Amino acid sequence: MRPADTSDLWWRTAVIYCLDIETFQDSDGDGVGDIEGLCDRIDYLSELGVTCLWLMPFQPTRDLDDGYDITDFTAVDPRLGDLGGFVELLRIAHDRGIRVIMDLVVNHTSDRHPWFRSARRSRTSKHRDYYVWRDRPPRTSQKTVFPGEEDSVWEHDERTDQYYLHSFYRHQPDLNLAEPAVRAEIARVVGFWTQLGVDGFRLDAVPFLISTPGAADETDPHEFLRELHRFVGRRRGGAVLLGEVGLPHADQLAYFGSCGTELELQFDFETMQAVFLSAVRHEAGPLADVLGNRPAVDRRLGWSTFLRNHDELTLEQLDEQGRQEVFDALAPDERQRVYGRGIVRRLAPMMGGDPRRIRQAYSLLFSLPGAPMLLYGEEIGMGELLTMPDRAAIRTPMQWDAGPSGGFSTARPSRVPAIPTGGYAPEHVNVHDQLRDPDSLLSFVRLLIARYRSAPEIAWGDLSIVDTGDPAVLAHACRADGVVFVAAHNFAADARRVEIEIPDADDDTSSVTDLLSNAPVDPADGRLVLDLEGYGFRWLRRVSSGARRS
Repeated sequence: MRPADTSDLWWRTAVIYCLDIETFQDSDGDGVGDIEGLCDRIDYLSELGVTCLWLMPFQPTRDLDDGYDITDFTAVDPRLGDLGGFVELLRIAHDRGIRVIMDLVVNHTSDRHPWFRSARRSRTSKHRDYYVWRDRPPRTSQKTVFPGEEDSVWEHDERTDQYYLHSFYRHQPDLNLAEPAVRAEIARVVGFWTQLGVDGFRLDAVPFLISTPGAADETDPHEFLRELHRFVGRRRGGAVLLGEVGLPHADQLAYFGSCGTELELQFDFETMQAVFLSAVRHEAGPLADVLGNRPAVDRRLGWSTFLRNHDELTLEQLDEQGRQEVFDALAPDERQRVYGRGIVRRLAPMMGGDPRRIRQAYSLLFSLPGAPMLLYGEEIGMGELLTMPDRAAIRTPMQWDAGPSGGFSTARPSRVPAIPTGGYAPEHVNVHDQLRDPDSLLSFVRLLIARYRSAPEIAWGDLSIVDTGDPAVLAHACRADGVVFVAAHNFAADARRVEIEIPDADDDTSSVTDLLSNAPVDPADGRLVLDLEGYGFRWLRRVSSGARRS
């Protein structure tokens, strides 16, 4: 059941949309997306049904890691706009009921950040302890996050003849969270953005915040997250901390803290990977097993479900056989794989462009309990560009229309980032055309979002797996407040007929509706026979006469 008061838990049922301002919309024709361009497109996001906008880093940067190498935490990259424009963006979004969260990148800075420039001038610099230094690298050192690009997490600094820690790239020195002055700086950054009106933060690579030599407190590694949570709550009630914790469910629990004293929301990596394993095996088993064992969490906490994000599709939590199966099926070209663990492709081309499989994947996303997250352009089926290195392959400009540069910019093509060609070029995949086509993928995603938002039991309900008797068909139920939502998905390419029991459907006063068609359904004795096409799906909702209406 839902808590009586959910006003401060808006994120629990949010529809999250992730974008990079730099690649979303260019308003002034310089070839770079900007804040004004995003403001011009807020109505598109509102009409899509987005309730939470997640902004990738937009602060000043050397742009060696797509903005994650930040040189000033409390400013806006001048290519994208200024603080005045950002405040206007917040106003426009809030006026349309869209909350805005931003990346909080406190694992590291750019090596051009003033703190690090000061720190490497002298061992006695006042910023020296902002970073982690050693006379010699430890004999046993942590593995690099980017195998093949970095061979060590320690880099020698010639001027001071010491090594500094960089868990990521060498141009991103780790911050030393054990240093109180660093934590004070982070509090200042958080206070700055919340004062402007930001509704929360997505924390990048959370395990690295508590597990490196620069962790805030080696005796209690999670204290930093609790401290951060308390500070954010004081500065902006109802703000959310959304964490990237790429671990199995059981290991993620510690990052929620005690009843939400750390993160409120975490990305559900294990479920995402199981979705793709089930897809390539054409079997419901992998996903059913993961969902059946996903830990229940306090009602004030939640999972954020997703299919693709702005990084590679990581397969780290699959066993070696499962990982290889997904690689072989979805990324047969070595160029589509990265770091030995992930795939740099967007969803539509991974599904072979098959509209049945693409729509089934999105049906799963919005029917699984959690707060669904979309990466920009996924709602229209954008493709990747493998001529771009690594993750940049999926971070190409948004495709608004069939014109030059996909309507992203009026600049000369030579000044605009490269855009996919072939079947995923803007003339074939763009917002303009799909808005005018009731059968388009965009129209379908808008329908799913509307139905998700009309059925709060999907996010709030207790999850259970419903027996179908067919290994290719997954059925799951979400139950809350006298309402039962049931979704069935066929992972097989051929049609299947299954008989399912709708939980609690023996109540003669209840009614059952097919949510996607709005047609009534009449189960016999609480059981229903479903005819599912290849990769087909159904959404059913049973409402008892005494149920609290949403």
